[in-house]
Amino acid sequence: MTARLFIRRKTSFPLFEVNLLEATDEQLLEISREMGLGLNVQEMTAVREYFRSRGRNPTDVELQTIGQTWSEHCFHKTFKGKIKFNGKTIDSLFKTYIRKATAEINPNWCFSVFEDNAGIVEFDEKYGIAIKVETHNHPSAVEPFGGAATGVGGVIRDVLGVWADPVACTDVLGFGPLNYDYEKLPSGVKHPKYVYMGVVAGIGSYGNNMGIPTVNGAIYFDESYVGNVVVYCGCVGLLPLEKFRRNAKPGDIIVLAGGKTGRDGIHGVTFASAELTEKSEEVSRPAVQIANPIEEEKLKRGIIKIRDLELASAITDLGGGGLSSAVGETAKRFNCGAVVELEKVPLKYPGLAPWEIYISESQERMLLSVPPENLKRVLEIFEGEDVEATVIGRYTDDKILIIYYQGEKVAELEISFLFKPPKTLKIAKYKPAEFEEPSFPEPSDLTETLLKLMASSIAEAAIQ
Repeated sequence: MTARLFIRRKTSFPLFEVNLLEATDEQLLEISREMGLGLNVQEMTAVREYFRSRGRNPTDVELQTIGQTWSEHCFHKTFKGKIKFNGKTIDSLFKTYIRKATAEINPNWCFSVFEDNAGIVEFDEKYGIAIKVETHNHPSAVEPFGGAATGVGGVIRDVLGVWADPVACTDVLGFGPLNYDYEKLPSGVKHPKYVYMGVVAGIGSYGNNMGIPTVNGAIYFDESYVGNVVVYCGCVGLLPLEKFRRNAKPGDIIVLAGGKTGRDGIHGVTFASAELTEKSEEVSRPAVQIANPIEEEKLKRGIIKIRDLELASAITDLGGGGLSSAVGETAKRFNCGAVVELEKVPLKYPGLAPWEIYISESQERMLLSVPPENLKRVLEIFEGEDVEATVIGRYTDDKILIIYYQGEKVAELEISFLFKPPKTLKIAKYKPAEFEEPSFPEPSDLTETLLKLMASSIAEAAIQ
């Protein structure tokens, strides 16, 4: 790291102050690259101006938090940004087309859409169906088994994240031809047969270990998938609508439950938003998470019990962005701030820096908001399922995210800034495909050709 840009704080743990205030535009991009933030110069400039207004430089924890929150994977900047096309500007594809279509139809059976980890539609008067589908393309291209397995685990947790009980999985997959010529493989790209075997095994392994069957799906083989496999993972769950809770408030306790936190999955969302290259295997392998379906099965049982007893006020999963996304998004949704004590997060091994703890995407973790009077019972339920559950903070009424580590304040960010990145502006162009009219010689004897076709059809009918 460049000494002028990265200044080590005098703490007993790794904590850096990043000298944004004096950085040039070129150095802003250098900082973004060095730290794996995935932010462009416009976004880094906005960050610099925010901290300039605060009269201080950011810490590495703050910059990593912003990088995850502003990633394409977490914030969907392309869908929410502006796009110029055919002389007109579309302000948010999401609002103009995707969400608008549902709003215009206004179906009364849509219980919760475009709001939570999974959509919920009414099944009957008492139950709703929760559905989530998500791609896990990049991780599956780099590590097929783990990428596909954690894709399944992620959508199962998304369904749990709306209090639904996962009952079935569905997958749509796209691979290159299994007999693809090895000599034609681009540098750094795995052979389609290897990817195919790993993805199918990963999907089956996760669902089967949790007793959740894959009930349908589709599979396609085409050369267009050689460079980047397509792995759509989906999950369906059943929810008693009267048990749905979404009312966290200041004073509620932040409970982290499930697997321990490690370095696996760090920068997963910025990796998922980036382009695959021949260096992806070497550089991005740690961004692929490690799956543990047995842990998720125990976690699922605990969550369903807590749901049925109505002990928690809100829930979300720790997927892309880890604690960074889960804590921040929950605080924003309920118009709160949050105080987090990172040293309380259970770790797989010692030595993680505060920023690594906060943005790690280690799997099989959920975040619950629990009223203080229900905390003891919630912890007892998780303990009964052999699931580690820990109080790591609380929600506040000041709309500010404050993070501590070993008593040291390592981050302080306004929630309003954290969820307001600069709008993107993209130019869209469409060039219609031009097809040549096929040319083939006309048969010299059309009668003979017709008789051959008829004879072939009669022969096939006789065989059947």
